[in-house]
Amino acid sequence: MTTKILALTDALGNLVRFELLPGHRFDTVGVEPLIEGVDFGGLIADKAFDSNWIVDDLNARSAKIVISQHPRRKAPLPLDRELYKWRHLIENFFCNLKEFKRIAMRADKPDQSFSAMIYLVATVINSR
Repeated sequence: MTTKILALTDALGNLVRFELLPGHRFDTVGVEPLIEGVDFGGLIADKAFDSNWIVDDLNARSAKIVISQHPRRKAPLPLDRELYKWRHLIENFFCNLKEFKRIAMRADKPDQSFSAMIYLVATVINSR
């Protein structure tokens, strides 16, 4: 059993919210509940989130779009490379999260226990 963790962090790399998905699902499936009801000025994401409906939603919110794009995109979107460098904050969050063996090995099998452990670990990371 594999699990994907989709996380939304603030500009400092602190966890705002997350979604758990089965490992075989596309990342874009969990984006809507992740960003629903959250106000933000921009979204920095990798190629997995390069989807027309996500771009349309961000345009409707007047949010800055900083998403690395798939080469197959017919009309490439402009990418602010300097702003994209800040994506390392979410990568660092995941590295810090997976330092904890219970997260890395998915020791808690029920989603509710695993989610509680992610919140606990995120609290520990933020307190450092």
